Formats: sequence, C-alpha cells, structure tokens
Amino acid sequence: MTRPAAPLPSADSPVHAGISQPPGGSISLPELLLLASVFVIAACGLVYELTAGALASYLLGDSILQFSTIIGTYLFAMGIGSWLSRFVERQLIAQFLKIELLVGVIGGLMPAALFAAHSLLPPGQQAGFRILLYSLVLLVGALVGLEIPLVMRILKKHFSQRYALRDLVSQVLTFDYLGALVVALAFPLLLVPHLGLVRTGLFFGLLNVLVAAWALLLFRHELRAFKSHAWACGLSLLLLSAAMLGADRLSSWAEDRFYGEHIIVRESSDYQRVVVTAGNGGVRLFLNGNLQFHSKDEYRYHEALVHPAMAGHGAPKKVLVLGGGDGMAVREVLRYPSVESVTLVELDPHMTQLFATLPLLRQLNADALLSPKLKIVNADAFGWLEQNPALIFDVIVIDFPDPSNFALGKLYTTSFYQLVDQHLSAGGYAVVQTTSPLIARRSFWTVVNTLEAVGFSTTPYHAHVPSFGEWGFVLAARRPFAPPRALPNSLRFLNLAGLPALMNFPPDMARLPTDVNRLSNQALVHEFEAEWGKVH
Repeated sequence: MTRPAAPLPSADSPVHAGISQPPGGSISLPELLLLASVFVIAACGLVYELTAGALASYLLGDSILQFSTIIGTYLFAMGIGSWLSRFVERQLIAQFLKIELLVGVIGGLMPAALFAAHSLLPPGQQAGFRILLYSLVLLVGALVGLEIPLVMRILKKHFSQRYALRDLVSQVLTFDYLGALVVALAFPLLLVPHLGLVRTGLFFGLLNVLVAAWALLLFRHELRAFKSHAWACGLSLLLLSAAMLGADRLSSWAEDRFYGEHIIVRESSDYQRVVVTAGNGGVRLFLNGNLQFHSKDEYRYHEALVHPAMAGHGAPKKVLVLGGGDGMAVREVLRYPSVESVTLVELDPHMTQLFATLPLLRQLNADALLSPKLKIVNADAFGWLEQNPALIFDVIVIDFPDPSNFALGKLYTTSFYQLVDQHLSAGGYAVVQTTSPLIARRSFWTVVNTLEAVGFSTTPYHAHVPSFGEWGFVLAARRPFAPPRALPNSLRFLNLAGLPALMNFPPDMARLPTDVNRLSNQALVHEFEAEWGKVH
C-alpha cells in the first residue's frame, strides 16, 4: 500500500521564511528571540511614556496632571495605532522594520528634543511646548500601538503549525507585560538616577533599533530591499549613538539656556534635580526647576521664617527644623545662645551633603550643618514624627517646598499638624512657610484654617522677598502669640519696630474662608495649582 505524498510547503511556511523549526515541542531560537523582542518593545514603549510624563512634570510642574494627561494621550494613541494595523496587509516584516526604526529614533530623541525646545522657546510660551510635547506623545504612541499587532501576525504566519492562536496571544502578552513590569521598577530606581532622562530615552531608542537590526538579519531572505533596510538601521544606530555621546553636552546647554547663569552644581538625587547657579547677582538654588533661594535676599526669607518663633519663645533649648536641607534656617536658629540641640529632618541626603561640603554653599549657611549642636536625620518628616512620639521641642520650624503635588500636600494637612502639636512643648511655637498671600491668597489662608482646625492659635504674617515677591508665614501655638521683647542684634532685615507691620494684611491679601486641608481631600494642592497656574 502506497503512502500519500507529503504536501508541498506553502509560500507562507517556515521553510520559505528561512526559519528552521526544532523537532517536537521545543522552542526555536528565532521564536524565542521574536518573543524577547516583544519584551524589549514593551519596555521601550513604557520608557517613552514615563520620560514624557517626567519631563512634563519637571518642566511644567503639577506632576499629577502631567502624568495623567500624558498617560491618557499615550494610551489613546496606542489604540489608534492598533486600529491602523489592520490596513497593513503586505510586507509585514518590512513594515515592522520601518516602524521599529521610527519608534527608536523619534522615541529615543524625544527627551532631548523636548529639553532643547523648552530652552529655545521664549519664557511664558508654554503653549508651543505643549503642542510639541503632545504631538510627539501621539506619534510615538501610535507607532508603538502598531508594533504588537504586527508582531502577533508575524508570529502567527511563521509558527501557526506549532501553536494555536490563543497560545501565541498569551505568549506575546506575557512578554509584553513582563517588559512593562521590569521598566516600571527600573525607571525610578536605576535608570533616571544613573542615566538621566535624556540618556534613558536614547538608550531605549538604541534597543528599539537593535530589535529592528536583529529582525532584519533573521528575515533577510524575505526582504526585497535588504540593503536599504540595512542602511536605515545603520544610520539610526549612528544617529542615536552620536546623540548618546553628546547627551551630557546637550543637557548642559539646555540647562544653561534655561537658567541663564553659570551652573556650578547640576545633579540628580533619588528625589529631585538639584541645580545651583552663580552669577553677578549671587547664588541661586533650584529644585526641579523651581527657585528655592537667591543669596542676595534669602536672609529676608529666613529671618522672617525663624525669628518670630524663636524670639517669641524667649529661651528655646530644643529646636526641630523640618525641611530646609540648605542649612539656612539652622543658621538663624543657632544665633540663640539658649539653643542646646537642633534636629534637622531633611528627606534628601544629597541636599544636606552638598550644603555641608561645597565651600561656596557652606559660606552661605555659615557652616551651620557642621555645628556640634546639630543632628541631621535624612527621612520623611511625616514618618519620622510618627516614629518618634516621645521627642518634644520648644520650636518647630517647617520649611517645606510649596504644596505643588500630593506628596508635598500631605505635609500641610490636619494629620501632619496633629503630629506637630504632639511634639511641641507647652509654651512652644511652630512656624510654617506658607507660599504667597498675594499670588496664592486662598492657598495661604487654607494653611491658616487647617492649623486652626487642629486647635492651634495662629498668627499669620508676611514679608517682602524680592526674588519671590510677597511671602507668607504662619505662627502656631497653644496660646496667642506674645510679641518678642528682643531680637538678635546682627539681623539684616527683621527688627522689633517693623515686626507689627508684617502681621498687617491689606485688602488684597485679607483673610478668606477656605476648606480645611485633609489627607482625604488635599484641598490645598488644588487651590495652589489653580492660583499659581494663572501666573505661569
């Protein structure tokens, strides 16, 4: 009995594709590498999304809004790309190569392009920057959305005899989600701290191009224009490699243009971007692009912040400073001979290390961070207060950045101020820096009302700091504030005669009824964003 002849391989079979299949159910190397490319594609796609969100937060502020809109736009664009993949009917591998190269080049260069554009645009021209930002996010998202459907179709074409469609889909999505997980963990912990946003984008752009190069080699027998694709891969690799080599120079150029002064420190810690500039006007500190102090007038801010509480107490012995890792507030606290110990709780160890070692910055804080009376604790202030309930202080100076996001907003809530109250001695004072009562009037009075909701007696006041404008502070105690009888003699701004004027609010800064800021509503963050958004 004769056996029927074996069917001839079709044009779509792995034989014509140049891919050999291993016997049995074992996985082939090309198949494994194709699935690995899904892992890389997913990782690259998420990196482009995260770098866009981080850049928008860094350059535009309001991290919650920026990340939400960037992620929403990116996912929408991916959906468009997935839908458009249905119209790709021929030359799937050639189309996949083109898309990979476009994603690698555009996505990889996106952070550098956004940094450069933000530096070149005139101040206040955020609309043009936003148009570029969201155009790039839409373009990259659509291209990434095209990738996975094409990979699935390529896998189905070459491995359909060994796998059912459901198995292919499950494997592709498994590798896709694994890639996303790895990047989600690596981005904040490894990539940004060690590479920075620009280098991170370029590195993953190179990975995208390498995926295209590998696919080019694997499917070279199926491509009609192999040399053209090879040239495109080579040029893309050359472009991204050159950009990677010049990434530091590009970042420095962009920051130099943005800050407009000579930069003496430009570093990224685990928590923030730290930039210190020096010019004819003095030294300035920026955290995530926001001015923290200018040496020409920082004494006005720090004298107003510290001395009403310290002198009002009379003879404070134990002082707690929350925030203020630059040491300026500690410098003012140490003017009082009665002070026996100062505890500084600063989240970022990079800040305290920088201001304790760099000679120019040590000169500004008068070596306050090297004082034997000082104990530095690098920890989250909220958690540290919770974990040390037995510690009591005569004065607590609260010098946090403005409540521009929910992470900072929690440090202005009733929950936080209840902890402050528990650590304050019977006759003690707390003082809070409280943004501008002129520009952010509702935000200022929200802090006052929140402190009063906890049971504090408050004394709001304000001072003019040229670098910031009119700036606000709030004294909080269990009893009404008693004006001090004396101040240190060496102060440059504050004096007893001028102190009552600081506590007088004209009509455009007068008290307003506001919501109380709680962890459950974060009302202050919303007020702050709305008011400062009108300025920027």
